[in-house]
Amino acid sequence: MSMGALLLLVLLASWAMTAGVRRYALARSIMDIPNARSSHQIPTPRGGGVAIVLGFLIFLPVAGILGAIDSRSLLALLPAGTLVAAIGFLDDHRHIPARWRLLGHFVAAGWLLYWLGGLPALPVPWGVLDLGLFGDLLALVFLVWLLNLYNFMDGIDGIAGLEAISVCAGAALCCWLSGMAQLAWLPLILGMASAGFLIWNFPPARIFMGDAGSGFLGLMLGGLALQAGAVAPQLIWSWLILLGVFVVDASFTLIHRLLRGERVYEAHRSHAYQRASRRYGSHLKVSLAVTAINLLWLLPWAALAGLGKVSGLFALIVAYAPLVLVVAHLGAGRPDDQEVS
Repeated sequence: MSMGALLLLVLLASWAMTAGVRRYALARSIMDIPNARSSHQIPTPRGGGVAIVLGFLIFLPVAGILGAIDSRSLLALLPAGTLVAAIGFLDDHRHIPARWRLLGHFVAAGWLLYWLGGLPALPVPWGVLDLGLFGDLLALVFLVWLLNLYNFMDGIDGIAGLEAISVCAGAALCCWLSGMAQLAWLPLILGMASAGFLIWNFPPARIFMGDAGSGFLGLMLGGLALQAGAVAPQLIWSWLILLGVFVVDASFTLIHRLLRGERVYEAHRSHAYQRASRRYGSHLKVSLAVTAINLLWLLPWAALAGLGKVSGLFALIVAYAPLVLVVAHLGAGRPDDQEVS
């Protein structure tokens, strides 16, 4: 089997499994019922992200046989992804207390980080920055944050799937341009698994991703960034830049709510993308706008960083700066009743 055939198989399998999960959710009444904090109005089946999980993890060993992933990376990604997906699946069906979810997230992230060798020394304008154990702890916290913020950002139709596809495609391109084509295959497999699900989640969504899929995607994107960074450290900057929309919106919103003394673990609708969807009356416009930002603004900076044409840290600051201004303008983190006119 060629890698091209594998990618097509992943897409078709994810599409078919999403259809199966949708039938299962309808039969078992596993529905997302709209409430005052929701961004949708129609009860919709949830849990479709399980298809992304299975579409990626089932075919990882096949990718290993084809030489697209080494055994250490396989050992890192498979157990960690399975644990996070299992926690999310159980939480989709019956509530798991936040402290136990968080503990499981740290265990999965720690496992992933250990087998990928921790945070590599990062190229910076003044040389190479090796943070040692502190860097590993920082990476651990970031992985858990990325896992959870992806769940927070999965609040309107299509946005999480389109984010995964555009980020993975952009990362694969950066790897290829940097002469590391072998690192492009795993992002492409994850992107195709997400595309199979997106066919059913594209606005108007016929099924939602659920915690199993969103948490899994967040951890896997972080894991693939570390995996690429272990081979070519400058590619970590490329991944961080490509994830900018989700990182900036979720982090800005969290900080704003913390400063106001809100209970940040409670559901809300104050992320910039949620405010934008209400302001413009469309999930589709906002999800496509996020994709356009990823491809037209973030990808060029990510590519320049990956090629070493500019400092990765400099590129990240320049790429993130207008995103901060946009989410601030949209009122990210403000109380739900304070809408931007």
